[in-house]
Amino acid sequence: MQKLSHLDDDGKIKMVDVSEKPTTARRAIASAKILLNEETIKILKNQTNPKGNPLEIARIAGIMAAKKTSDLIPLCHQIALSRIIVKAEITEFGIYLEAEAKTNAGTGVEMEALTAVSVAALTVYDMCKAVQNDIQITNIQLESKTGGKSGDLLREA
Repeated sequence: MQKLSHLDDDGKIKMVDVSEKPTTARRAIASAKILLNEETIKILKNQTNPKGNPLEIARIAGIMAAKKTSDLIPLCHQIALSRIIVKAEITEFGIYLEAEAKTNAGTGVEMEALTAVSVAALTVYDMCKAVQNDIQITNIQLESKTGGKSGDLLREA
């Protein structure tokens, strides 16, 4: 069994030391789905949501959240993001969110991409709860990552 990297020899929580890791280009893409009913989808398409356009607010919230990931997740490293893009698209099931995070660092950007889609999804929920009270946020997941010692990952379709 592999040793957990966030525990010291005494079993106490620690932040992983990445000071000796080489700086490399890193990229991660995460996604989420928000399941909405037909009436809510229609309201979004017609731009008649009482709280305004949730897709644009969610994109901004996701970008802001990615930049604050180390403040939200206790053992995440502070990293300088070189890029964060959050996309929000109305689909037949509701809204599909995708975030891409990039950096040149000694640690990855998976948590930043995942935080971005999570907060973006919660923002959509908040902005649409007045018109639908049974919204579901689903399938928050890492789609791909590149860079780093553990190699690349690409989620199968």
